Amino acid sequence: MKALTICQPYAHLIAIDEKRVENRSWPTRYRGPLAIHAGKSRKMLAPDIHARYPDMVFGAVVAIAELIDCLPADEIEDRLHDQRYPFLKWQAQHIGGPWCWVLSDTQPLAEPDPCGGSLGLWNWTPRPQS
Repeated sequence: MKALTICQPYAHLIAIDEKRVENRSWPTRYRGPLAIHAGKSRKMLAPDIHARYPDMVFGAVVAIAELIDCLPADEIEDRLHDQRYPFLKWQAQHIGGPWCWVLSDTQPLAEPDPCGGSLGLWNWTPRPQS
């Protein structure tokens, strides 16, 4: 399965379905299941973030989402996709572009799967559940 490493707290926000758009500097033609991997870095964290999200994990796949589209940020800001994706109206606060990967049907994993991440899209093989 394709996977994408995302810095925290954004991977956590995707896992709890509060963020449905992931911003990237590059587009992708890939569509389909996408493992959401929470990176190990803590550089982007606000000081109070652990109090707000005490169950946030690092260095693990935390959810599976469906990557349904990849759109230029300016098209979302111009509301060109409101009819197709009505939820983008309330996702404006998470859109920083230039490319917006649109996610749906996010399912958090019952247990995060610890593993190393990578740049770009990479292949993840789920470990067998015990």
